[in-house]
Amino acid sequence: MIWTIIIIAIILFLIFVVLVTRITIQFYFHHQQDNDDQMTVKLSAWFGLLRYTIDVPLISVDTDTASIHVEETTKMGAGDPANGKQKEKDFSPKEIWQSFQDTYELVRHVVGMHEIVRRMLARIEVKQLEWHSNIGVGDAAHTGMFVGVGWSIKGGVVGILSEYTELKAQPVLSITPYFQQTVSQTLIRCMFRFRIGHAMLAGIRIVKYWKGGRPKFKTRPLSVLSKEEKHESM
Repeated sequence: MIWTIIIIAIILFLIFVVLVTRITIQFYFHHQQDNDDQMTVKLSAWFGLLRYTIDVPLISVDTDTASIHVEETTKMGAGDPANGKQKEKDFSPKEIWQSFQDTYELVRHVVGMHEIVRRMLARIEVKQLEWHSNIGVGDAAHTGMFVGVGWSIKGGVVGILSEYTELKAQPVLSITPYFQQTVSQTLIRCMFRFRIGHAMLAGIRIVKYWKGGRPKFKTRPLSVLSKEEKHESM
């Protein structure tokens, strides 16, 4: 009887630890002209004892098929992400469009989806937001127009974050215009944090307020091949 109580207590304690655990997500994106992109997503918990890194060193567009080609590296723990598991992904325009349709289908099947998302976002702490851009289209008038649009987009994003999340840090934003050159550069750094329990609660609410039968998703499993698998298939 005593051992049963001890085991139950340990299980309840572990569940409590998982629910209150904070997940920190660090997002980094750097766009340099046309085909020189870098995106890294780092997930960590328990003061960095648990780490998971997703590194996307190359994002390119196939001009023949208009599909997006992505090379991805994932790694558990610390160390160089380049030593992790490498994969290549191809996203065709049809698959991208179908993913938007599937998102709409999911929202349509959940009553009060906006309220569920709003409550989840309210639990997210934004610890860092840095967004720098260099814009130039070779014409001063058009460059000025794009700069204005850029500031409107950035202001809108900051406004949404201020409204729906806990914005803990002052956003650092900048746009540098290049009136006589064609320039397209963007650097985004952000870090946000939330508890696993809040994410699980949002999932439970989605299941609770689900309506209708199983949604008819249109996307098929995307073409994902590791470099080793791709080499073997050739």
